[in-house]
Amino acid sequence: MTTTLYVGNVPYEASDEQLRAHFETAGQVLKLARVTRRSDGRTAGFLFVEMADRACAENAAATLHGRDFNGRNLRVELARPLDG
Repeated sequence: MTTTLYVGNVPYEASDEQLRAHFETAGQVLKLARVTRRSDGRTAGFLFVEMADRACAENAAATLHGRDFNGRNLRVELARPLDG
C-alpha cells in the first residue's frame, strides 16, 4: 500500500526532478505534490511525496530527515491522515 510523506523546509529553487532523484535514493517515488501559495502561485516550501509502500516511506524518513538538500535540512516524516 502506498504511503505519503510530508516534507518541509524544501528549498524554493529545487526542481521536481532534483526532489524525485533525492527521494528515490530511499525507494520508489510514485508522485510529488508541491504546495503553492494562492496569493502568488509560488511554492510554499513543503510538499508531499507518495512512496510505493510503507517500507520505502519509513526508509526515506529515517535516512533523509534532517539531512542537507541544496543548503537546507529537510523535515521528512510520515504524513498524518486527514480523518482527524
